[in-house]
Order: sequence, then C-alpha cells, then structure tokens
Amino acid sequence: MEEELAIKGQKAELARRIAGEVVLSQDPGKTLRKWRTLLKISQVELANKLGITPSVISDYENNRRRSPGIRMIRKIIESMIEIDASRGCQVLKNFFVGKEKAINAILDIRELAEPISIKKFCKLINARLLTKSGQRKMLYGYTVIDSLVAILYLSPLELVRIYGKTTERALIFTHITGGKSPMVAIKVTNLKPNLVVFHCSGEVSDIAIKIAELEGVPLATLPSTIPIENVIKTLRENLL
Repeated sequence: MEEELAIKGQKAELARRIAGEVVLSQDPGKTLRKWRTLLKISQVELANKLGITPSVISDYENNRRRSPGIRMIRKIIESMIEIDASRGCQVLKNFFVGKEKAINAILDIRELAEPISIKKFCKLINARLLTKSGQRKMLYGYTVIDSLVAILYLSPLELVRIYGKTTERALIFTHITGGKSPMVAIKVTNLKPNLVVFHCSGEVSDIAIKIAELEGVPLATLPSTIPIENVIKTLRENLL
C-alpha cells in the first residue's frame, strides 16, 4: 500500500515537472520529444495509446502543426507515464533513484522572478563569452554544478534534474579542464540550456567551443581564481 502511494506521488511529481517544462519552453514540440525519448517510448506506442496516428505525434514534435493545447499536453504526458507504468515503472523509478546523486552534484540552483540577459549575467559574475550565437536569449534561472560528480555519476535521465523547472537557464560547471565532457553530455541528452559557463583554470578546448557553436548554446568561461562560493554569493545577492 505504501509503495503504491509512493509511486502515485512520483507519477504526479514527474507529470508536473514535464508539464511545467513544456508550457515554459520556447519549443514545446522539442521538449515533448525529449521526454518521450527519455521515457523510451516510440511515436507508434504513444500514438496507439492516444488513439491517433504517429504522424500527428511527429507533427507536434517537429512544429509542423499548431502546438497542442493544455488538455492535449496533459493527455500526452499522462499517456507516456501510463506506458512506463505498464512496464513496471522502470524509468520512473530510475528517475527518483537518481535524485540523491543529482542533489549531490548541485551546488546551487535557483529560478529567477525576473529574467536577465546573457550579457548582464556574464558581466555580473565576470565571465567572458566565447561564442557569438544566441546571446539575445534570456535566463530564467541558473544551476551551479560540480562537474566531477555530474559527469562521473549521473546518467542522461538523472542529468535532467540539474535543469530545475526550465532549460532556459545558465549552467555553471566547476572543476572544468577543457570542457569537452560537459558539452558532449549536453549534446547527447538533447537538453539545450540558454548559457553554459565553465569555471576553469585553463583554456576551454576548441572541441568544446565547436560543439557549443554547432548546438547553438552560448558558452562563457570564468577563471577559477574567483572562488565558486563568491560566484554563488554574487548571484544570490544581486538576482531576484
């Protein structure tokens, strides 16, 4: 009985998480596709569950038709979670099992009441932009991540947790050498933050910069001579 209640609560929490991300996303179709992929569900499986054709799912995910309304989004999310439940809640359980590891990797995480531009954010923490694309995007939150823990111990599904309520945020990675690993992780998980900042002691690798440019993710660097504790304090004191 207790296990059933726990699973019910986890289903509700995951549904709220997905719905919030889809609603806040500038690309709802892409976000729905991301979660369908993470839950290991094919377009055919989802379409059969909803009683529609796979082409409709494909159209939604690729923005070939108008974004589905709130009611349809709810049905899609509920159907994906029900499909996972029919398989023994394998992905759902993995998502929550990874919660503790994800928490250990997060040094600070906040959602902002007022968005801030990428340039103002970088200026605030003395970060230097390395790429030119996407600098007009706004940031609605930030996460400071211990990259050693995140890259070594978090699976792609567990990495989702570092994004908080939206991917439209800055990810600040500490203990960076070169930066290739976190950029590859971002590319593989198909999760595109609005800004990546490397807190590193040396130069960012050409490969990391190239991946950032190809993925359209603004990339900045922050010298490790500035303690990460000071960076967190600056963000806490200056952003709402």
